[in-house]
Amino acid sequence: MQIIAQQLNKVREKMRAAERKYKRDENSVKLLAVSKTRSVEEILQTVHCGQLDFGENYQQEAIHKIARLSDHDITWHFIGPLQANKARGIAEHFSWVHSLDRIKIARRLSNLRPVDMPDMNICIQLNISGESSKSGIPAGELMALAEAVATLPGLCLRGLMALPAPTNDYNEQRQGFRRLRHYFDQLVSAGHDVDTLSMGTSNDMDTAIAEGATIVRIGTALFGPRC
Repeated sequence: MQIIAQQLNKVREKMRAAERKYKRDENSVKLLAVSKTRSVEEILQTVHCGQLDFGENYQQEAIHKIARLSDHDITWHFIGPLQANKARGIAEHFSWVHSLDRIKIARRLSNLRPVDMPDMNICIQLNISGESSKSGIPAGELMALAEAVATLPGLCLRGLMALPAPTNDYNEQRQGFRRLRHYFDQLVSAGHDVDTLSMGTSNDMDTAIAEGATIVRIGTALFGPRC
């Protein structure tokens, strides 16, 4: 537990330092701990250190963890590729989806969201680097999908998510995140009440915060490399 506590403090310190550096409001960026492939025990240690937002990529693995940790006030975020046959489990167990990229999936999530649960928070995933291996919609399809999501019951459009092509070049990192912020601003201009930019990982968190990230998704820097 001591190692996770130390790593968590380091990540939080880096986040606060980046907020100051880029003149962001203090605590304006939320840490999302990426816990895919991590054990229930590791997550529980992190919870005991005050971290309550966790991101999972795999539905079956996540539902097992959610059941084991149901006594804790955890907010679960689904951040992996969405499949229609997995929509029920996601709709019934998660508060957030960061990776919406099809209206078909949006409709299924809407239809399957239990009426006694709060609206599911939705981020649309953009493929801003044009990589064929990446999920996400091209920018030209954003407005149509956003308009559709905004009309569906049980869903609340919150913003955008992206995974730009990996690079260690600071300027290239900023260009990718700046493109996502540009499309976010277009949603605002079109009248959508969005407030979330989910972007930035262990390797490019600082750059993402410079360009307006409100959620950074951190796994390796918190838990160490996956086995």
